[in-house]
Amino acid sequence: MTEVTSAKRARRQHHWRRDLVELAALFTAVAVADAVANMIAHGPDGPYLLVASAVALIATAAFHTWWARHHGHAPPTADTGGPGASGSGTARVTGTSDAPRGTDESGPLRETALWRMRTTVRDEPGSLAALCTALAHDHVDILTLQTHPLAQGTVDEFLLRAPAALQAQQITRVVAAAGGSSTWIERADAHDLVDTPTRLLGLATRTALDAAELPLALRQLLGRCTIHSLPALTLGGRPAGDPVPVEGVLDETVIRLRDPNGGTITIERPYLPFTPTEFARARALVELDARLGPRIPRSQDVLTLPEGNEITVRRADRSDVPAARAMHDRCSARTLGLRYHGPVGDADRYLNHLLSPRFGRTLAVETASGRLAALGHLLWDGDETEVALLVEDDWQRRGIGSELLGRLVAMAVEAGCESVYAVTQSSNTGMVAAMRGLGLPLDYQIEEGTLVITARLGAAPVPSRLPHEVPEVLPRELPRLPHGRAELG
Repeated sequence: MTEVTSAKRARRQHHWRRDLVELAALFTAVAVADAVANMIAHGPDGPYLLVASAVALIATAAFHTWWARHHGHAPPTADTGGPGASGSGTARVTGTSDAPRGTDESGPLRETALWRMRTTVRDEPGSLAALCTALAHDHVDILTLQTHPLAQGTVDEFLLRAPAALQAQQITRVVAAAGGSSTWIERADAHDLVDTPTRLLGLATRTALDAAELPLALRQLLGRCTIHSLPALTLGGRPAGDPVPVEGVLDETVIRLRDPNGGTITIERPYLPFTPTEFARARALVELDARLGPRIPRSQDVLTLPEGNEITVRRADRSDVPAARAMHDRCSARTLGLRYHGPVGDADRYLNHLLSPRFGRTLAVETASGRLAALGHLLWDGDETEVALLVEDDWQRRGIGSELLGRLVAMAVEAGCESVYAVTQSSNTGMVAAMRGLGLPLDYQIEEGTLVITARLGAAPVPSRLPHEVPEVLPRELPRLPHGRAELG
């Protein structure tokens, strides 16, 4: 209907006066051409002038044809109409390219890099447009954009694809010149291409399936930050600090939330203040954890020891505290000393902390009779991750410690940790041998008899099974340790 109406209007624009003017111009041109031809033909050099004019016209036409073939016409401008325009009346904008992203005007692919950037702009019309225009001038493509309104200004978070040759300092200078302030930028990867609602739903799902995922979900939600869980009571039974209100506290670079298990969850990010939107998202994840209550995946693996005994490896939580205390009572003082690096009289007082999913993940080894024979801990320590093992004396030197250590490292890789470290005594050759058995790059640091071994996980294979997936319970034979290796204490 719109196209028919437009065509009718276009036909009504042709008027008889326009036809009359065109006829008058045609007759005038014919009269002038006839007068010029008569004047040239009756002159002494008339025929030569006519031949020269014809040759010049033919040469001009040939040159124009060659130029048109080798130099294409410019594309139509935005206000161009006519038969080439679409039926809706929209026209193509001059300067836009049909080439796919990642190609330059000449066609070949160019290298690009992904960046996450956050900057503050004035809360007035045109501020964001000026910033986007400045980025486009340097061929920076904006993939996603989130806005966080504040009392003064607006925080804009971008996911950018920029030429690989463009450095972070150059991008921040462009942003500053366009009016951005308090700019923060870091490299991103393909995982950041997931849109925010999808990413939030994924984090909520992981948190719902495993209580130990809450600190990791908060870290992935808020970027590079440090998360501390402070229990409500100290080991001496005294309050650990001032209670946090139910709605939580937002103090620029610090978020404090009430832990559903008691205590406080503190999130710190000194380099970049938190926005009210981020605070609301973090609080929603914590509220989800509070409503679901204690939970851990109930997956388990049955392993066969070299001598034929079967053991079960499963996740553990605070419900295993009584069995863990009984295992402590069966361990020798030397084994407990190697594990806790000091007096062992009150070692079991740490179990409530160690077995809490808020502070990490724990694997338990259970015998056929139902007793615990070993515990392996993966503990969130701010930006770092610690591994710790305790194997009962009667079950040492059977490969249990190495099996637990390998599984803990696999969990750390799944959680996105860059490294794990173990703290032991320099005389504990068993821990050193087990860490070396991982086949990962190791760093050693010794201070006053305490040995810290750090394994970098960049070369570790990513496991195929997620922590919340329940594997089939099949017996598997545990490989025998090489001769001379000591089990972890």
